[in-house]
Amino acid sequence: MPWQEITFTLNAGQAKAYEDALMAMGALSVTLRDALDQPILEPEPETTPLWDEILLTAMFDVDAQVEDIVASLQTCLQTDQLAEYQIEVLEDQEWRLTWKEHFKPMQFGERLWICPSGYERPSQSDAVVIDLDPGLAFGTGSHPTTALCLQWLDGHSVKNKTVIDYGCGSGILAIAAAKLGARQVIAIDNDPQALQATKDNAAANAVGHLVEVAAPESIVQEKADILIANILLEPLTGLTDVFRKLLSPAGELVMSGVLDTQVTALQEAYISHFNFDTCGQQEEWVRLHAIFK
Repeated sequence: MPWQEITFTLNAGQAKAYEDALMAMGALSVTLRDALDQPILEPEPETTPLWDEILLTAMFDVDAQVEDIVASLQTCLQTDQLAEYQIEVLEDQEWRLTWKEHFKPMQFGERLWICPSGYERPSQSDAVVIDLDPGLAFGTGSHPTTALCLQWLDGHSVKNKTVIDYGCGSGILAIAAAKLGARQVIAIDNDPQALQATKDNAAANAVGHLVEVAAPESIVQEKADILIANILLEPLTGLTDVFRKLLSPAGELVMSGVLDTQVTALQEAYISHFNFDTCGQQEEWVRLHAIFK
């Protein structure tokens, strides 16, 4: 099956607006890469540095009316002239061969890495590597909310603990917890495709025996020591009772997927049963940590 790509040449200040607008218009994926072979050395902690000039590629179904998308993008961005762009039809086999040009190994915290196949694995002796290839709908750790959760997992001990990944998606957080030494990991999602993707990805990373997948209504297990939920504000505020039932006394709750303007609302939903301590932030996205009273 062929796909259509639109590639824009942008400066760093334009990238976020284009990315958000294209995703809202139904892009199957949006990738950013360096247009000038410009290295970025020693970025500030918890920042996502961008190059001076960026190639932003949005992928759409072959049946999408790209000309209409471009016109809508111009209206959405309220600009008389879009950045320079080119449109290309890409055969399925070409996509599978060329995605490697867009994705590189990524490090989270001190030890944790996500590495697409075909790349040399990190040389550091204590590296914990998740092998994960992107598809057309994927979670690779590149989004700030996922990155914040991966950084937390890298910096906190999960060894011999029971961990729940609530809203597991591709299973990246569940796999990370298993590879970092968790005794048991339960990956929960209401999407059967997400559960299958998590199961497949866990098996590919040799932790299938540690990761159990389950729909929310079918959870039967002991209390968890850690629960990580990388989902949006509205579902999070409705899950307070569910999370209380799933966590052991003094269990740790890590929540991401909320904007900095939404932190107070989320804390108010949980404050009667949880003590909040640290926050992490990347761009406008925030990660909260709390202890079950």
